[in-house]
Amino acid sequence: MERIQSALAKARAARDRKMQASKPGGQSAVESGPWYDLAEIPLNPKVLERNRVVAMHPGQAAASFDLMRTNLIRALRSNGWSRVAITSPTQGCGKSTVALNLAFSLARMADTRVLLLELDMRHPTLQGILGLEPSQNFAGMLASGTIDYSQIRRLGPNLAVGLNSKPMDSPAELLSATRTADMVDEIEAKLQPDVILFDMSPMLSNDDAISFLDQVDCALMVAAADETTSTEVDKCGKDLGKRTQVLGVVLNKCRFMEQEEPHAYPE
Repeated sequence: MERIQSALAKARAARDRKMQASKPGGQSAVESGPWYDLAEIPLNPKVLERNRVVAMHPGQAAASFDLMRTNLIRALRSNGWSRVAITSPTQGCGKSTVALNLAFSLARMADTRVLLLELDMRHPTLQGILGLEPSQNFAGMLASGTIDYSQIRRLGPNLAVGLNSKPMDSPAELLSATRTADMVDEIEAKLQPDVILFDMSPMLSNDDAISFLDQVDCALMVAAADETTSTEVDKCGKDLGKRTQVLGVVLNKCRFMEQEEPHAYPE
C-alpha cells in the first residue's frame, strides 16, 4: 500500500511540474529545488564515445537503448515501480556501461528525472567510464550514516549520479543495513526522481547484490554473448526471481550485430 501511495504521489508531482512549465515563468519554477541544487559536472563527448556511452543523444547508436527504455518505462508505469537493479551473472558483462546508456536514454525523456546509484562497491567503474576525476565517494557517505548531497551530482537537467572513486572490501553488511535503506529512502523523498537505477555487483560473485535486492522493485540482468553460459544465466535468473521481479535479460557484446549494442529480451 505504501508503494502504491508513493507511486500516486509521484504521478501527481509529475503532473504539477508539467502544469508549472506551461505557465508564464514556469521554467524558472521547475528549475529550482533540491534536484537543481545538485552540482552539475561537464562531460567530454569524445571520452563517452570511446567508452561506448552512446545514448546521450538520439540516433542509430542509441536505438537499442531507447527500445530498452520504452519497454522499461511501460513496465514501471504499469506496476507503479521506480527502482531498478541492474546486475549480471559475473564480471565483465558490461552491466555498468548498459546502466549508463539506459540512464542517459531515460533522461532524454521530457519530465523524467533519473538517479543512477553505483552500488557495485567492490569494483566501481562508472567514474572511469564517464572520464571524471575520482572525486565522489557515495559508498563512503552511506557508511558514514550522514547524507551529503555533494556526493550526488547532475550530468544534465534530468540525470543525477552517485558514484564511487575507490573500492570497498566487504560492502554486503552496509548494503543490508536498515540505515542504508533509510538513507536511500530519504534521498528519494528529497530529490523525487522518477526512476532510480542501481548498478549492482554481479550476482554469482558475492552476496552484495542479494543484500540489497529487497529495496528494489525489479531487476534487469545483463549477459555477455559468447561469454556468459546458459547455466550462469539460469542460476542468476533463479536467484533474482526469489527476491524481486525480473524484467528480462539484456544480451550484450553480441558480435553478430552490425554495431556492438545490447538487445533486451523480456522473459
